[in-house]
Order: sequence, then C-alpha cells, then structure tokens
Amino acid sequence: MGMFSRKRLSTLMEETSVEGGHTLRRTLTASNLVLLGIGAIIGAGIFVLTGTAAANHAGPAIVISFVLAGMGCLFAGLCYAEFASMIPIAGSAYTYGYATLGELVAWIIGWDLILEYLFAASTVAVGWSGYVVAFLHRLGVDLPVSLTTAPYTVEGTSDLVATGAILNVPAVLLVLLLTGLLVVGIRESATVNNIIVFVKLAIVLLVIGFGATYVDPANWSPFIPEANDKGQFGWNGIAAGAGVIFFAYIGFDAVSTAAQEAKNPQRDLPIGILGSLAVCTVLYILMALVMTGIAPYHELNVPHPVDVAVSKAGPALSWLAMLVDIGAIAGLASVVLVMLMGQPRIFFAMARDGLLPPVLGRVHPRFATPHVATIVTGLVAAVVAGLFPIGLLGELVSIGTLFAFVIVCAGVWVLRRRDPGAKRAFRTPWVPLVPILGIGTCGYLMIGLGQGTWLRLLVWLAIGLAIYFGYGRRHSKLAAEP
Repeated sequence: MGMFSRKRLSTLMEETSVEGGHTLRRTLTASNLVLLGIGAIIGAGIFVLTGTAAANHAGPAIVISFVLAGMGCLFAGLCYAEFASMIPIAGSAYTYGYATLGELVAWIIGWDLILEYLFAASTVAVGWSGYVVAFLHRLGVDLPVSLTTAPYTVEGTSDLVATGAILNVPAVLLVLLLTGLLVVGIRESATVNNIIVFVKLAIVLLVIGFGATYVDPANWSPFIPEANDKGQFGWNGIAAGAGVIFFAYIGFDAVSTAAQEAKNPQRDLPIGILGSLAVCTVLYILMALVMTGIAPYHELNVPHPVDVAVSKAGPALSWLAMLVDIGAIAGLASVVLVMLMGQPRIFFAMARDGLLPPVLGRVHPRFATPHVATIVTGLVAAVVAGLFPIGLLGELVSIGTLFAFVIVCAGVWVLRRRDPGAKRAFRTPWVPLVPILGIGTCGYLMIGLGQGTWLRLLVWLAIGLAIYFGYGRRHSKLAAEP
C-alpha cells in the first residue's frame, strides 16, 4: 500500500477492543478529562503571558486577544471533539490524520506533535523552576544560580551561547518526578492533577474575586492604545497579542491523547475538550481584566505579572502574594504532568502502527501504562529542560500545535465528504464553515510567528521525514497489508 494509504475506521475501532499486552486501562471519567484539560491549559499563560502580552502588544485590549485566540481554539476544539468521539483511541491528531489523509501525513503530524508535548513539557518545567527559585527567595533561601539556570542561552535568532551555569536542576528533578508518577499509573496521575487543579483554580478565583474590588477603571483608558511605529498596540497589536498568548491555550488537545483510557470516550471526550476550553477562556478574560484594571498595563512586562498586579492593590492584598506563587508553582507543575502524559501516547500509537520501534508500544504488565515511551519522553524532556532556556522552544511549540490544529480541521472536512455515513457521537456544527475558520485562524497565527520559527520547523520536519523513509516506511503494518 502507498504512503497515502489510510487506516479504515473499522480497523481503528477494532484496536480499541484488543485484549492483551497492548491494552491501556479505561479509568478516566468526564470530570477527570475536563480537569485534565484545565490542568494542561492553566499555567504559563495565566501566570506569565497575560502580563507580557498586555505590556508589549495589546494593552488592556489583551482581553480581545484572548477572545481571538480562544475562537481559533474553539474551531479546532469542535473538530477535535468530532474525531475523538469517532476514533476514541490513543494518538490524538496523529490517529485522526491516519484515518483521513494517509500514512505520510499522519507521520508528519505525529512528528510535529513531539514539538508540542515533549518540548512544551521542557519549556514549562524551566518556567516552574523560575517560580520555585523566586518562592524560596521569598522564604530567605537562595539557590546557586549555576544550578538553577540553563547553561546555554540564545543570542540573535539562533546562536547558542554558554552562560557559565551547570544545569537547571529544579527543572530536571520536576520532569523526572512526574515521569515516575506517570509510569505508576494514569489514575494516580489524574488524581494528583485533580488536586493541583483545584488548588490553582481556587487561587485564580481568589485573585479575580478580591482583585476586582481594587480595579481602577482609569487603567483601562484607552482600552486599545494607539499603535506605535514598532507595530505595537492598535488592532495589529491585538492580533500579535493573540499569537503570543496562543501558547496559553495549548493543552486542551491533550485530552484527546487519553482517549483509550476514557471510560465512555464517545460521550466524555467532547465534554473534556470543550468543557476545559470554555472554563479556561472565561478565566483568562476575567484575569486579564482584573490585572490590567489594578495595574497599568506597561508595568506588567515581568516574569510574575500576577504578583505585581496584586502588590499594586496595597497591603490589603499582600496575603495573596504568597498564594499566587504557590498557585503558579502548582499550575506549571500540572501543565508539565499533562504534557508528559500526552507525548508517550503519541509514541505508543506510532509504534503500534510500526512507524516507530515496537519497544515504544509496550504496556507495563502491572500499571497498564506505556512505560517505555514514558521513560524515554521523561529522559529527553529532562535533558532539554536542564540545558536550554525557556525562550528557545516557545515559538516552536506554538507553530507545532497550530500545524496540528490545521490538519485536524482539514481532516474533519475531508472525512465528512469521504465518509458522510460514519457514526459520529459528536458532530462539529456548520461544516465546512467551522473547519475553514479553524484553518484560516490557525494559519494566520502561524504566519505571524516569523521566518526563523518556520525555518526551524522545516528542519525538524526534514529530520522526521528521514526517519520515516529510513525506518517507518519499511516497518509500517499498513504498508505490509496486501
């Protein structure tokens, strides 16, 4: 069979009922999946990017940026929900691509998703390390800079320069600890994530609730600052802000990677995807309004903007500062947890299809988790988190995710035309309008990420294609079928 051969839906569904060594355990409920999505989404976005995007791009109109980015995610989320209800097995966009656009496109998506999950886990782990260092400093404990920062930084567009540091030890330890938790079991990991999500949601709601009483409407005027000669502010700034804070929405699609571990995937996956996206969009908008209402937007260009906004309210809210740090630490840790959970399930699905070595498709006999893929993911993520700065991979993560969203939106449209009678527990409304809007919105945000990011994406895809033609194509189970 050729490179563009597709997996039949009947074949994919048969794989969900296979008993034996390659079966993942179905333990996740709809509420688990909603909290899983919230755990992945609320993190670096709400605790870091809201302030920096407001200060550098949109001003108080960052609220509109969140709406624009959220709309792009909504279109993609509706398409994800249809696919997840039709094909409730591990693999996310990779599996959906295999069913609609063929093996080669599926490989490209799977390789591209590594940028999202593996490198996002590393990137957020570095951010978590920064908050931990700041929190300990507040307690009077100062860790050595050489053991809490990356030994490399980036100058210009791509030059790696040594910083003199040895290793970002907190980031490495976090990744290794969470990897061990994920090996032990998805139920245990979900329980820990649920606890963390409740903690950070409580803190976010406290900031919104108490902070709203200290809002000065004068800080919202002008709501859309006048554009300057650097392309900041104005409507162009709002669009640029949407591209920057798109990173804040990455994570809701991680719900679909747990499809094969959901108790009732046809019903629960759409609830998990759309529910977590809706909750987080509302929280982002409210938090942005409160932050820019308490503090002038140009003062929020710091690594800890929520802390700065709370401090502007005066001594009355000083008790919230410590809680904000705790919420950021918990929030970023849960993002890393969900990203480290998503990537092994992509490896698992690709190994199951023969495109990667079968060892990555092994399931632990006791814990029923893809333990080998999880350990490989954790070790690589730990190395990347320990050696590289947070800014190096951020845009690559965004472009990788946007590319996956474009493919998923296109896939829903294609499958509606190719197999309109297939059973769909959830149907994306207004097809092809919603998929077209998803493709257009995500494609527009991709264009705004710049030539350097596109070049790195193309290099990454070239490496992936070399692996596909060198190994995957020759070992593909679909290609071996008569």
